[in-house]
Amino acid sequence: MIFLRRENVRQYIRLYPVTSLILLAVIVLFLWMEISGSSTDNWTLLKYGAMYKIEGLVAPEWWRYVTAIFVHIGWEHLLFNAFAIYVFAAPLERLMGHIPYAIFFLLCGAGGNLLSQWLSEPPMMSAGASGAIYGVYAAFLYLALFYKHVLDNDSSQVIKVIVIIGFINSLLPHINLLGHLGGFLTGLLVCAILSLRYRSR
Repeated sequence: MIFLRRENVRQYIRLYPVTSLILLAVIVLFLWMEISGSSTDNWTLLKYGAMYKIEGLVAPEWWRYVTAIFVHIGWEHLLFNAFAIYVFAAPLERLMGHIPYAIFFLLCGAGGNLLSQWLSEPPMMSAGASGAIYGVYAAFLYLALFYKHVLDNDSSQVIKVIVIIGFINSLLPHINLLGHLGGFLTGLLVCAILSLRYRSR
């Protein structure tokens, strides 16, 4: 089971340096937001890079599609996403390599923010790494379906259950379903492109 984390802190940082940096970034930014205002305050969220779609305001700056990945709204949001990154994102870093994984994570997060921004009705304020996390889920689901030899059976079953439960939970109020779906679809698209390149070689 690749989703069982048995590493101590030093081992985790050595094996998954990009994931460790992502976790550090979201935690430090969250604490700074809490100190300087509140992570649930709209103006604080805007100041530190959250996405928005509000009548009368100009479209969000391009960099928000990335910065919003690291911004979280409230402790529950932070802890839930940090746990998902800690458990599920780490083994993908080992599979993809550090730099490709970093690019993949950011692309999926930006893809989630893009779809959310495009299809959401104003007013909308969104932030968080959920789009990137669902991109990670998509990558493992792609492997479970098309490269079954890469994942053990237990891991394949776990990721299928996680995806189903995740999208059911995404239907709850105040959950950004479009952000999750955008990250997931981006992850599938990137995996399909990489798969085609792999096969052509």
